[in-house]
Amino acid sequence: MSAIAPSSPVAIPAAIRREFEQALGPNQVIRRKEELLTYECDGLAAYRQRPALVVLPRSTAQVAAAVQICDRHNLPWVARGAGTGLSGGALPLADGVLIVLAQMNQILKIDYANQRVTVQPGVINSNVTQAVSNQGFYYAPDPSSQIICSIGGNVAENSGGVHCLKYGVTTNHVLGLTVVTPDGSIVELGGMAAEMPGYDLMGVFVGSEGTLGVATEITLRILPTPEAIAVLLADFDSIEAAGGAVTAIIGAGIIPAGLEMMDNLSINAVEDVVALGCYPRDAGAILLVELDGLAVEVKANLERVGALCQEQGARSLTTATDPAQRLKLWKGRKATFAAAGQMSPNYFVQDGVVPRTQLARVLREIEALSERSGYRIANVFHAGDGNLHPLILYDQAIPGAFAEVEEVGAEILRLCVEAGGSLSGEHGIGADKNCYMPQMFTPADLETMAKVRDAFNPKGLANPGKLFPTPQQCGARANALQNVTPIPGAELF
Repeated sequence: MSAIAPSSPVAIPAAIRREFEQALGPNQVIRRKEELLTYECDGLAAYRQRPALVVLPRSTAQVAAAVQICDRHNLPWVARGAGTGLSGGALPLADGVLIVLAQMNQILKIDYANQRVTVQPGVINSNVTQAVSNQGFYYAPDPSSQIICSIGGNVAENSGGVHCLKYGVTTNHVLGLTVVTPDGSIVELGGMAAEMPGYDLMGVFVGSEGTLGVATEITLRILPTPEAIAVLLADFDSIEAAGGAVTAIIGAGIIPAGLEMMDNLSINAVEDVVALGCYPRDAGAILLVELDGLAVEVKANLERVGALCQEQGARSLTTATDPAQRLKLWKGRKATFAAAGQMSPNYFVQDGVVPRTQLARVLREIEALSERSGYRIANVFHAGDGNLHPLILYDQAIPGAFAEVEEVGAEILRLCVEAGGSLSGEHGIGADKNCYMPQMFTPADLETMAKVRDAFNPKGLANPGKLFPTPQQCGARANALQNVTPIPGAELF
């Protein structure tokens, strides 16, 4: 598997293909080369591999049937939702089957009295809120791609979003799962009660990146729409000053619903593309702070947050309480990744996490890394929980550029781990960062996690080569690891 030159798919025997067609229907099996190309990558488009076969199940029973065929013939398989993931988690295998869940897109049940909704994995994230908003509810996790990403993919990667600071990531909102395990069995994890006895297998499953099975029905917690919502935009001369405001806000005991930061490069990219006219182009950084709750609480916190920002050097403040005005302030932040595509032919996004107190230092080091490498890096991130999303701009048409950019990305992850942070906050490890897992985990850590994977997935057929490092994959990235300092004694697992 190469990021630049994918290998040719391995033909699946006609007899096995007919088994899939009999189980799912002939129109639910894709094998023509030109159609398979549609599925050769997820949102990490630099990594491409055409699958041997694609199947399109419409029910839990059909997913189980497809997995059972794979198990019977020892065919590796990968589950895919909307294909918006940014870590190569849904990258297909040349000799494997891609199980695409996009047609499983029904909202199965809404239970307002108990504040929950049950959906199939292909349901789009924002559609959950649309389905329940007329009754005064919403679904909190909101990745930037929420208008196109699917709930199944969110479960696989444990996705977050703007509101994860106050309300948590996907795992905090999943109550129950119907799962097809890698041998084709159907099991129920979690349940209607808030807490269940026994092992927290649902907690293990959410964020397991398709290595433990496929979620085919997902019960989510929905929340009452807050009485009041306000958004404040504060602009600063520097990222350091904006970082100081983040520390001051959290230190004052205020937990915003969202607390986002954008640097000057991101600000100008958004204004060039979206033309909002509300992000000051000369600002070193801006903060977007969303406050929600009771009206009296929001009003008081808005005043306190504004004062704290000014104490940290905010040049100006813009507030919005009207839904249309709030949407305008957020529109640029949600459009940053799209805007990056206008700044450069290609970009490579990373997803490291650092403690809030280390934000300013790590961002300075990223800026220095940009100057040394010659690659521009735009920074937009969830400042409240230190989840960085540096976008490294490059041109893949230049020979060797992608390999250099991978090294820059590896260095950013090293900075995050050294600062006491993490390799990923919400995008997952996938095929992109699995080789860097020894930076964060000891061999014993990785061995323990692998034992959990093997208990669910003893044949290793479910999404092999993802999440954990393998010598075959990571040997090809040796150059990217030359400047990385792993945990003493760690080695590829």
